[in-house]
Order: sequence, then structure tokens, then C-alpha cells
Amino acid sequence: MTNIGFLACKTTLPDTDHAPGGQDAERRGDAFEHDLMIAALEPAFAMHNLQLKVVDWEAPIEAFVGIDLVMLGTAWDYQDKPKAFLAKLEELEARGIIVCNPSSLVRWNATKTYLRELSEAGANTIPTLWREVVTKKGALEALDAFDTDRVVVKRQIGAGALGQELVARGSLPGDDWEFGHPAMLQPFLPAIASEGELSFIFIDGELSHALRKRPAKGDYRIQSLYGGQENVHSPSQDEVEAATAIIAALPFDTPLYARIDMLRMEDGQLAVMEAEMIEPYLYPEQGSELGERLAQAIVKRVSHL
Repeated sequence: MTNIGFLACKTTLPDTDHAPGGQDAERRGDAFEHDLMIAALEPAFAMHNLQLKVVDWEAPIEAFVGIDLVMLGTAWDYQDKPKAFLAKLEELEARGIIVCNPSSLVRWNATKTYLRELSEAGANTIPTLWREVVTKKGALEALDAFDTDRVVVKRQIGAGALGQELVARGSLPGDDWEFGHPAMLQPFLPAIASEGELSFIFIDGELSHALRKRPAKGDYRIQSLYGGQENVHSPSQDEVEAATAIIAALPFDTPLYARIDMLRMEDGQLAVMEAEMIEPYLYPEQGSELGERLAQAIVKRVSHL
């Protein structure tokens, strides 16, 4: 039996999975997605002689004894402790544990300036201004630069729309407003509400499944925490090629898993919003073969052990 670790965090772990004597935390509103992932992976892994073990990424290193490969899973608070998270991954690798995706890729993917590198490599990306500090003046500059009436301000290190703000020309923040984090500013694209965001799930470089994510009425965030809805999407050949081009542009070996989130620009072309390769939710409900695909890919990675 090969032991596979699935990293979680205090707010995605069910209470029964916390270490004895550990302090339980209130589960996130989207922690059900953790449960769906485990339910999809466990039976498929078992068919391939893989034993799945859920571990809090902040657990002592002793909790990883006997584990051969670690998936980053639902470590959804890593952005709050990025240095500690990277240090843990590097420690696991130093002990001979395969980490998927590896710490070198995580370091690159954790700061969204990677999108600038993808653009330089020829990927179609959303126009972006990169700022260490964003004030009302900076938001106005972005509105003018993009010739738009709304801009989205995102953290350069962040996930799940955490701390994200929509700034509109008609309802600007106060003069003393400051975003509070190194930021990226992008024009708001109406396609998020009409067509929705398209997500393409890749396992070992091959497309597994695709889905369309739409926000709740009156919102623009597509995450389930904010009422977003997901549906299976049957992508066109052009859409598959657009998403595959992002995988091809990565400056790393093929990752075990990747979620490429794309949005249609006003010229009709898909542009990458995010290339999620740290701890993305992989939407098993929309991809019935996800568990089997991951199991097969993992078997290849541990076959030399």
C-alpha cells in the first residue's frame, strides 16, 4: 500500500480529523468542497492500492512519517502564512516525500505576478496594472488606463477572492482609502456575469473536464462562498486549445494538477485569469473521472519507490 497525504487546514478539516488535544476551528463555509474531494478520491485511490490520509499542513513533521507523496489539497489558508507553508513543503521534500505540486512551482504560483511572465511567454492575459500600494488616486489611474467604469482590485498573494474589491467610477472610495496589500488591478469584464468564467481541469497535462462558473445575481464573484453556481461545460476545440496553451507556457515540468480559469475578452478571445496550481478545488462533481485520473497520474509518480 502506498500512502498519499492530502493536505488540509484547520478550517477545512472535519472536527474528527483534528489531532487529539488540538484546537478545533470553525469550518469554512465552503469546507463541503473538501468533503467532496475526499469522497471522489478515496475509492479511486483504493482501486490502485493508494491509501489516502488527510493531514493538517501545520501538523508536526512526525505526522508525515510513512507518507510517500503529498497533495496540497485544501490548505486554503496558506496565503496567510506563505513562508511557513513553503518551509513545510521544502521540509517534506528534503525528507524524500514527493510534493505535488512541488515547492518550486508553489513559490512561483503563489504571487500573481506569474501572470506577467505568462504574458511575456505569449499567453493571452487580462490587462493588468501591478502596484505595491493602491489608493483612490491609483484606482482612478487604472480606470483611466483601461478606459472603463469599473476595475477589480485583487491581492497579489491571495485566493478565493479574499479581500478583493470592485471600484466603480460612480462610487469611488474615500480620499483616505488604501487597499492594504500589494495589488493587481484589472478592468471588470462583463462576460463574468453573462457567459461566466470557464475553468479547465488538467491532470498530468491532459484535460480532465471543464465547467462554467457564474456569480449570484448582483455579485461578480463566482466562488460558492458568495453564491456562485457551477455547471458542466463542453468546451469547443478553440477553448481547449486556449487553455492547453497556458499549460504549455508554464516554465515547469507538467504539474500533477492544474486549474486554468479563463474569461472572454471583449474581442471574443479567452484570456487566462488564473493558473491555479497550489491548492485549487478541482470540482469532482463536474468531473466523474477525476479520482481515477489522479490515481493513475500518482501511480506513475510513485512507481520508482
